[in-house]
Amino acid sequence: QVQLVESGGGVVQAGGSLRLSCAGSGRTFRTYVAGWSRRAPGKEREFVASISWGGITKYSDSVKGRFTISREDAKNTVYLQMDTLKPEDTAVYYCAASRDSSLRDVDSWGQGTQVTVSS
Repeated sequence: QVQLVESGGGVVQAGGSLRLSCAGSGRTFRTYVAGWSRRAPGKEREFVASISWGGITKYSDSVKGRFTISREDAKNTVYLQMDTLKPEDTAVYYCAASRDSSLRDVDSWGQGTQVTVSS
């Protein structure tokens, strides 16, 4: 099983930017779809973005045009560049190694990193 460690969360004002990183252990990480989900207080976890080993990306409508997912397989790392952040983006963000692009068949989750956007 792949182990995932997120970093890069923090507190930012609305309109600002953050970049999350997710480092995966093991060579098999690059064979998975890598992605991000988030859970806001009092809400269920929701899909944010994913990227296949071939570089095909998928985004939720709520972040499309503001967030960019990328991966660097040589470093076993996936990134989530978050721009034009809104208070409603406040959540714990989780990295995933999945067998599908919608992150419904996840093999491993990271521990999560908090993102707080102040108005």
